[in-house]
Formats: sequence, structure tokens, C-alpha cells
Amino acid sequence: MTQRVNFVAVDGGRRRFLGMGLLSAAGIAAAAMLPGCKSTTTGNVTTITINVAEIKDYGQAGLNAVTTVLSIAAVASAIGTPAVGIIGLADTALSTALTTFSDAAGSTLTITYDDTNWKSWVDSILSALTKVESDLSAAITGVSTKVPSTDLTNANTALNALNTIISAFKALLDSVAARRNVGARLSGSAAAPSQAQVQQALQVLGVTA
Repeated sequence: MTQRVNFVAVDGGRRRFLGMGLLSAAGIAAAAMLPGCKSTTTGNVTTITINVAEIKDYGQAGLNAVTTVLSIAAVASAIGTPAVGIIGLADTALSTALTTFSDAAGSTLTITYDDTNWKSWVDSILSALTKVESDLSAAITGVSTKVPSTDLTNANTALNALNTIISAFKALLDSVAARRNVGARLSGSAAAPSQAQVQQALQVLGVTA
């Protein structure tokens, strides 16, 4: 059974109506469990509220993950200049995507996947985050036998935290995909981490939510 859903963006206490869509009861329940979402139901209309600051935190977490891993001297040295350069390019792309998003959003972001610009800006952050994670993972795996175990553990802790953030981001986008045109979704199917897991991951990466 599906219900009519109102999508609302909230940032800094300001609310903006996004539009309407349909979600199943299971979809509504899943969305309500996301760290960046809450839902209220009046009659047969459920309103899903999206905390826009969550997206900004996710992007910043990715930038901090790069800084954290490369600040581990033994890891950065073992990775080598070429790989560090590749990671740096991914980091720059994420920084650019996050800046573009933040400048466009101002204090309130309307997330509607029927709007090509907003879809592009939001998806660009997720795409850049995924590239950062991929490059960091490849680099850390490549030097896993060359660095002290403590340094490797610290690097993997940052990487695992970033993985949690990306899973949360994907789940957040999936929760508002009801109005999106049929086709491949950038975020794909993703199980949402718990709020406690996301908060812990943000803390590991130095983001105060």
C-alpha cells in the first residue's frame, strides 16, 4: 500500500515544500530511520523532512577523510607521490562539488530530482565522495604490508567511517527518489546505517553535526 508523501527541506529551522510523491509503508519507515530524515503522518499524508545540513556534513567528512589518511606519515610515504596526486585530484573534485552545492543552496536547499540542476549538484557530491573512497581504499590496500599496524588501523578506521557516510548518503537520496523518472539511480540500493553509526563516523572524521 502506498501513501501520498510531502517532501520538505529544512535547514537552520527554515522549511520549504518540495513536492509530492508516493512511497510504500516500508519505504516511509525506512526513510524515517535515516539520520537526515524524520516523518510525520496526518491522515493518509506523510511528510518527510530532510535536514539539508546533513549533505554538507557528508561532503566535509569526505574531505576530512583524505586529510586524516594523508596526515599519517608512514601511510602517505608508502603510498607515494603518484598515488597521493590521484587522491588529491579526487579531493579537489569533492571540494569543488561541495562548494558549488553550498553556494547554490544558501540556507535552504530544495531537493527535487525533477530539477536537473539540483539533481546534478547533489549527485556530484555523492559521485566525488565515492571516488575519494575508491582512491583511498586502493591506496591503503596497496600499502597494507608496508606500514606499521597501528598506522594501518588508523587509516582503515577513517576509511570505514567514510564508507558509513557514503551508505547514509545513498540511503538519503534513495528516500527521496519516489518522484524521480524511471531509470538507473546513481545511489543504487543501499541499507541505511543507524543514526548512532553515522554520528560515530562523523566524529571519527572530525565533523560536528
